[in-house]
Amino acid sequence: MATHRYALDLVWQGNHGSGTSGYRDYGRDVLLRAEGKPDLLGSADPTFRGEASRWNPEELLLAALAQCHLLSYLHSAVNHGIVVTGYDDSPVGTMEQVGQGGRFTEVLLRPRVRIADAAQARLAGQIHEEASRNCFIAASVNFPVRHEPVTEVG
Repeated sequence: MATHRYALDLVWQGNHGSGTSGYRDYGRDVLLRAEGKPDLLGSADPTFRGEASRWNPEELLLAALAQCHLLSYLHSAVNHGIVVTGYDDSPVGTMEQVGQGGRFTEVLLRPRVRIADAAQARLAGQIHEEASRNCFIAASVNFPVRHEPVTEVG
């Protein structure tokens, strides 16, 4: 078994002078850094007093699931001899808030895959399940990650 480690630096940027002296007295802005990569500006969702112009953790989780599925799908496509010529997705996540906590209840990935050979359209649709099983991020969450794929030829 191989073990992989990931590291980054997170810096809170929300001290407006009095720290966390009150719920409305501090910002939720963060800076995420990893060596050799551009900085990522994060915050809370605006519902939770965050900045709408920055990425929130919920969006980052959704992005991680969609990107992981894409990469797993491309790998599966190569293994099955399917030439993918384009791929995009518009995923949607559902989170339920209960009191001060909450959890994601599901994520729906909606990949649109373009392939070179129309004869492989059925197989191209079927390998989304294989890709899902091979996605490390999807395997790590405790809610369903569903798929509504569309396959196009072109």
